[in-house]
Amino acid sequence: MNSFLESSQYIDCDHPAIATKAAALAADVQDKTAIAKACFEFVRDHIKHSWDYQLNPVTCKASDVLQHGTGYCYAKSHLLAALLRANGIPAGLCYQRLTFKDDVPPFCLHGLNAIYLEPYGWYRIDARGNKPGVTAEFCPPLEKLAFPIVVAGEADLPEIWPEPLPVVVRVLESSRDYLQVMENLPDIQLIKS
Repeated sequence: MNSFLESSQYIDCDHPAIATKAAALAADVQDKTAIAKACFEFVRDHIKHSWDYQLNPVTCKASDVLQHGTGYCYAKSHLLAALLRANGIPAGLCYQRLTFKDDVPPFCLHGLNAIYLEPYGWYRIDARGNKPGVTAEFCPPLEKLAFPIVVAGEADLPEIWPEPLPVVVRVLESSRDYLQVMENLPDIQLIKS
């Protein structure tokens, strides 16, 4: 579980701004589930999704997402993981493989989180940001993610990662603006059984 509590290059939960915001979100709250919900709702509702709002800069590191108030789903999941870890709640990164236009290929990855909460165990949450037709909530043990799996080739990837996938970091760090990210959304091939 230690790797899901550690600070790192992209989930920099020991950054002073992250620590300050995490402490503010946990103020006067004793219960880990309530703290997790406060962190989730902050990222979902107050950090703008870069594509929805057509915002730059492209962010990747959690502290940069907090500073600029914007990020793609991947970056928002990095911030949420950092805020949770700063509050002593184990948090990892998860991905879905989805279509992104009219339910037909091509596919891309979508970033979300898994957190470890007693008594539920690992629980997935999606702080990408609600909008018409996209709603995600925090209601353990029920998962209410932003996107259902509906098309052949889409998938809920089962892994929980302590760090972002390299393909995600490459796209975020090499893109000059939010449009370039959209033109190069990361994807992986599924292994057929």
